[in-house]
Amino acid sequence: MIKMFSRYARALALTAGFVGMLGLAACGKQEEKAAEAPAAPQAAAPARVYLVGVESAYAPFSSENEQKTVVGFDIDVMKVLAKKIGIEVKFVPTPFESIFNSLAQGDLDLLISAITITDERKKSVSFSDPYFVATQAIAVPANDTKVTKMDDLKTLAVGTQSGTSGDELVQQVLGKNSAKIKRFESTPLALKELESGGVDAVVADEPVVKNYIANNPNSKLRTVNDPTFPKEDYGIAVRRDDPELLAKVNKALAEMKADGSFAAISAQYFGK
Repeated sequence: MIKMFSRYARALALTAGFVGMLGLAACGKQEEKAAEAPAAPQAAAPARVYLVGVESAYAPFSSENEQKTVVGFDIDVMKVLAKKIGIEVKFVPTPFESIFNSLAQGDLDLLISAITITDERKKSVSFSDPYFVATQAIAVPANDTKVTKMDDLKTLAVGTQSGTSGDELVQQVLGKNSAKIKRFESTPLALKELESGGVDAVVADEPVVKNYIANNPNSKLRTVNDPTFPKEDYGIAVRRDDPELLAKVNKALAEMKADGSFAAISAQYFGK
């Protein structure tokens, strides 16, 4: 009886050991398969989108079409620049009055909106190399023959877009706090006011005034060019703490001027 029990115990032990060995072998194969399995690919981090501040009522540089898409000379220039730099951009319509603050606060990464490079603005932003040269123009009713130069506006009600170089020019002639200066959110609004007789003249960027008159033949407005108006360089603005981005913008801008892509865009909007 004791011998039979001993044999039975030895048999159980051998069986348990064999089962344990099978279990270890199975675990080893599972671990081996797990080690051989390729790691799941890591999801690529989404590319950064650079936010570009533009004014949406400043044709032909930037304006919204019927589909509410921002289009224009500045938009086309920035699209080519972005490709050359290798970045993705999104255009953000922003009132000109607040466009510099939006950049400084980090809400925007770049500005392109027919922005004149001035010493005062250089204190808060960094500008690219100039990409466009413009001047101011005076808009008056077509039947007005008295206004031939800027000094003729001294006694008149003059409209201008707030915060622009046209605004600064009017202040120099009429006085900084003159009640005769009527400021508007956009140049088209100022020109509409001129059409209705609310102001006697408007001072604004010449390309914008001429574009408005050309596309509104019933406005009955004309332009006056004062030879004393200074030439103005437009630049692309970035934050002062982003010299790397500025260098990339200048490099891409130089490439555009060298390969003819900038000239092609200019011809499309302003002729050869």
